[in-house]
Amino acid sequence: MTDFDRESMLEMFIFEMSQLIDQLEATIVQSESEYNMDQINEIFRVMHTIKGSSAMMMFDNIAGVAHSIEDLFYYLREENPQGLDFKRLSDHVLSGADFVKEELAKLTNGEKPDGDGTELALAIDKFLHQIKGEDVPAPEPGVSPGEPDLKRKKIVTAGEHMNKYKAKIFFQDGCEMENIRAYTLVHNLQEFATDIVHVPSDVIDESTIPLIRNEGFIVEFSSPRDYTFVYNHLGATVYLRELALEDKSAPSPESTADDLPEVEIFDEIPDDTPIPDESAAEEEIIMEAPTLAETFAPTAPTDAAASADAAQKKAASASHMISVNVNKLDALLNLMGELVISEAMVTQNSELEGLQLESFNKETRQLRKIISNLQQTVMQMRMVPLSATFFRMHRIVRDMCRQLDKDVQLDIVGEETEVDKNIIEHIADPIMHIIRNSIDHGVEMPEERKKSGKPAKARVLLEATTAGGDVLIIIKDDGRGINVQKVLAKAKANGLTMKPDAEYTDREIQQFIFLPGFSTNDQVTAFSGRGVGMDVVSSNLEIVGGTALVDSVSGEGTTFTLKIPLTLTIQEGMSVLVAGAQYTIPIANIIKSFKARPENLFTDPSGNEMITERGEIYNIVRLHEFFSIDGAVTDVCEGTLIMLENGEHVVCLLVDDLIGQQQAVVKPMPKYFKKVRGLSGCTLLGNGDISLIIDVAGFFDK
Repeated sequence: MTDFDRESMLEMFIFEMSQLIDQLEATIVQSESEYNMDQINEIFRVMHTIKGSSAMMMFDNIAGVAHSIEDLFYYLREENPQGLDFKRLSDHVLSGADFVKEELAKLTNGEKPDGDGTELALAIDKFLHQIKGEDVPAPEPGVSPGEPDLKRKKIVTAGEHMNKYKAKIFFQDGCEMENIRAYTLVHNLQEFATDIVHVPSDVIDESTIPLIRNEGFIVEFSSPRDYTFVYNHLGATVYLRELALEDKSAPSPESTADDLPEVEIFDEIPDDTPIPDESAAEEEIIMEAPTLAETFAPTAPTDAAASADAAQKKAASASHMISVNVNKLDALLNLMGELVISEAMVTQNSELEGLQLESFNKETRQLRKIISNLQQTVMQMRMVPLSATFFRMHRIVRDMCRQLDKDVQLDIVGEETEVDKNIIEHIADPIMHIIRNSIDHGVEMPEERKKSGKPAKARVLLEATTAGGDVLIIIKDDGRGINVQKVLAKAKANGLTMKPDAEYTDREIQQFIFLPGFSTNDQVTAFSGRGVGMDVVSSNLEIVGGTALVDSVSGEGTTFTLKIPLTLTIQEGMSVLVAGAQYTIPIANIIKSFKARPENLFTDPSGNEMITERGEIYNIVRLHEFFSIDGAVTDVCEGTLIMLENGEHVVCLLVDDLIGQQQAVVKPMPKYFKKVRGLSGCTLLGNGDISLIIDVAGFFDK
C-alpha cells in the first residue's frame, strides 16, 4: 500500500470515527437514566463499526476498547438483564469514547495513537462479569481483554458444513474511495469466512475505482454461517447501495461428514455463545457541509422485493450528498474572493472614467449579478449548522452534574441555525466555558433551590437565532445570578476599576468577569478558580469579530449573549476617506452617518468630545487621532460622523468623507499588525490599493 493510499484511508477513518463518536455521545447523554432496546442496538452497531475499522487500520488499542464495549452491549441486547446501574454503564461507555477521541486527536496531529487501553478494557470486562453474576476470570496469556478477535480462534471441526457464497456489491454514488471501502469489506469478512476471492483482485490500486464503481465489487468465500447472518453482515457495509448475495453451496446427497476438511477460521464469539442474528444494519454518518445523514443498508431478506425497493429509494436520496474536504472549500472561497476583486478592478478601472459605455455597463451589471449569486452559493456550502456543537454540550452538563451533585436540564433551541465553518471552530470553547460557569457558579445545589422556592432541577437554555448579518447565541440559567458587589470588590482588588464605585452600573460591573485572570472563586477547583474560562470567551470572540454581553438578576439567573458574524471572509463594507487614504467599516456595525451641528457639540468634565443626537449623548472618536494620521479634517462639522454600534455600546466616528458601499474580501493582517487595536484585516480595492478594515470593538476598548 502506498503512502498516498494509507493517507486517504486515514483521512476517511478519522472523519467517520469522529462522527460515530459524536453520535454515540448524543445517544448516551440524552437517555442515560435507562436504555431502551433501540439505543442498546445503536450503541452495539457503533462500537462494532469502530472495532472493525480500527482493526483494519491496525490500531489495536482502539479496536480492543471498542471490542470490550461491543461484548458488553451484545450481552445486554441478547439477555436484557434487569436492575442495571445505567449511570455506571454510561460512565464506562463514555470513558471508551473519550479514549477513542484522544487517539483520533493524536492521528489528526500526525502522532502515533499509542494510548494504553488495557485498564479501561479490564474495567469494562469486569463490569460485564458483574452483570452476569460471574467471577472475573484471569486473562489468557498473551491476550489482552478486549483485544481484537484475530487473537481468539475457533476450530471448524469435521462435520461442520461450510457454505459457499458469492456477493456482488455496489457502493453509493459519490461516496468516493470505493477501492478502500472494498478493502475494508474483505478485511471484515475474515472474521467468519475463508477462501476469499474477489474481483478486482488488487483493490488497493486506485485504477480499480472506476471498475468497482461501474461494474460492482464481486467477492466469493466460504463460511459456516447461514445465509441470513451473511446477508445482514454484508448489508451493514457502510455506503452500501445494492447487494446481491447468492448461496452456491446446496449440499449434495453423496457428501458425508468425512469429506469436510478441518478448517481453522477466526471468530470473535466464544464457543458457548449463540450466533447472533445481526438483523439491524450498521449505520454510518456522512456530512453535507456538515449535516448528518444515515447510510442505508438492506435488512434481512424476509421480503426481498420490498427490501430492495426501499434500499434503492433510500440510496437514491443519499446519493445527492457527498463529503467535501474543508480545504477544498477554503480554496474555492479564496478564488471567489479573487473573482470579486477582479470584477471591481475591471468595473472601476480609471481608464473608463468619463466614457459613455452603455453596452459595457449593461454587461458588467449582468456579470456582477452572476458573481453575487455564485458568492452566495459558495458561502452556503461553507455554512454549518450549530447542532453538532450544541449537542456536544449535553456531555459537559452531564459530567459536571455527576461531579458536583447538581441536577441540571439543558434545553436547546435553534440548533439548525447555520454559521461559517471557521467561526464554529472558535465559538465551541466559549459556549462550553459559559455553560460550565453557569453550572459551577450560577446553579445552586438542589437543597438550596428548594429552600428558595425553585424546582430542584435547574434549567440551562442554549439558543441560537439570526439577527441581520449576525448570529446571537444565548446561554441562560435560572440560578442565583451574579453578585455584583463581590465582582466589583474583586475588580478593585485587582486594580481594574477606573472610576468611583457609584458611577458603575450593574451591567458594567458584570462585564468585568470577561477580563483575563478574573475569578470570584477563592479556591481553585476542577472547573473554575483560575480566571481562564471567561477570558477564553472574550479572546475567541475577538478573533471572529464577535462580542459577549452578560445580564444578571440576583436570585433569578444570568443570561449571556454572544453576537457573532455569519461569515468572515467576504463582508459588506462602507469605504471612508481619511487624509487621502481609504478605510473600510463593516456595514453590520453602522447605524447611520450624519453631519454634526455646532450647537450639538460639547466636552465633558474629563475632556471627552461628546455630541447630542436625537436626545441621546454619544462619544466622538476621531479616526485620524486614533491611528495618529496627519492631514485629516479636524473640524467635526466639516467631516462626517458615522454612528457605530458594538453590542449595546454606540460611538460616533469622525472621518473626512464617505466614498460608498462595496464588498470587502477580508485578507489577514501581517503578524506585526496583530497588536494594533482597531484593525481586523485589509482588503484590496478595485484600483489595486489596499484598504484597512476597521475593527469597531477596538474603539470601545480604547
